[in-house]
Amino acid sequence: MSKKFLLLILSIFMFCEIDNINAEFQVKKNSETGQWLILENDKPVLQYNYQTVPIPDGYWDKVKDSTYIRTYAVPRSNYIHPLYDLDGEPITKDWSNDHPHHRGIYWAWPEVGYKNELGDLHALQKVFARPTNKIETIIENRQIKLVAENIWKWLDKEPIVREQTTITVFTLDQNGRKINLELRFESLVDEITLARRDTRHYGGLNLRMLPLKEFNIGSFYGDKKETNLPNQEQPAWVFGSWKNPKSDGCTELTIFEKATNPDYPGSLIQYPNLNWFQPTFPKDGTRYSLKKGKPLTLHYQLRLHNANDDDNTKKEIWKNFQNEK
Repeated sequence: MSKKFLLLILSIFMFCEIDNINAEFQVKKNSETGQWLILENDKPVLQYNYQTVPIPDGYWDKVKDSTYIRTYAVPRSNYIHPLYDLDGEPITKDWSNDHPHHRGIYWAWPEVGYKNELGDLHALQKVFARPTNKIETIIENRQIKLVAENIWKWLDKEPIVREQTTITVFTLDQNGRKINLELRFESLVDEITLARRDTRHYGGLNLRMLPLKEFNIGSFYGDKKETNLPNQEQPAWVFGSWKNPKSDGCTELTIFEKATNPDYPGSLIQYPNLNWFQPTFPKDGTRYSLKKGKPLTLHYQLRLHNANDDDNTKKEIWKNFQNEK
């Protein structure tokens, strides 16, 4: 039996668990790593890293070893990477040389308060999201849902928050692709607080992108005709755009949030030197109290589309998202 044939057989078994399949969507669990890959018509859409992702082989050969890197290069779970563009090419970054804790698309806070101490779910210090192996997939109405439970553990031991993440991928259409995120957090102890770095910088839904060609970050928050609107009626979004290597056009990834999110709209934070951007939560200068019996739910929509879409088109997309059940 040839080596090439053996490798083919191994690759088939590596992705042997296909939980749901129809004419459009597939979802595959990698039986070796425990991660979940969503495809449409055999083209990858995203991978949800549910189980712990170890430090990659060869990582230390590529970085300048330092106390900083040693501290923050920590195995992690519960994040999306890679996210793929409309051509099936990866666009997010994991295990960067500069900020090893950045991990594609992830939802985390740098200041998680418990018992008068602060943990850092963002930089993977003191508090960690761990899978419970309660995960299911649902395919219906030209969309696929991945519903996963994680438990936040203080010092990687004590359960403090139950998280339920729902990732909904919609079929590709003439307007691009949309991916909805529903993030539900339920405190298991008397009180947890969530805050941005120093309560005014980054924290919440984070996106770290690859160094894509002609990458540009921007945001929108109203215009002169809309400045007097109540916050809940105010369209807002943040985006990254880049040159598509397979065409003459540009692609854009825009993040919309539901106006029902507490403290809507979040600050639209950008770090162009890192290809990193986000809508933050909670609002500047505050700590959000997560109490038993009062879950927090946050809703976001990621949309991959033609970068030529104007603000009026995006306003309609924002309005449609607000009306989704």
